[in-house]
Amino acid sequence: MNDAVLDQAGQTDQPVITPIPLRELMPWIVFGGLLMLLALYFVGAEEGATSLIPGMYVHEFVHDGRHLLGFPCH
Repeated sequence: MNDAVLDQAGQTDQPVITPIPLRELMPWIVFGGLLMLLALYFVGAEEGATSLIPGMYVHEFVHDGRHLLGFPCH
């Protein structure tokens, strides 16, 4: 038995799903990729000669994440 609700014209009362064009998604995909690369840099390489921020503040903030992702730091 079909459980779809029919309106007066005999159409089902189901939401219409339309795909989002890739042209509209691409800027968000690029933005998300850049954010992920920035996060990867801070977790994986922000110390020593490549440090953008002086001191050990960033290193200590992401220390456990470094170990979780397999980056050596000591």
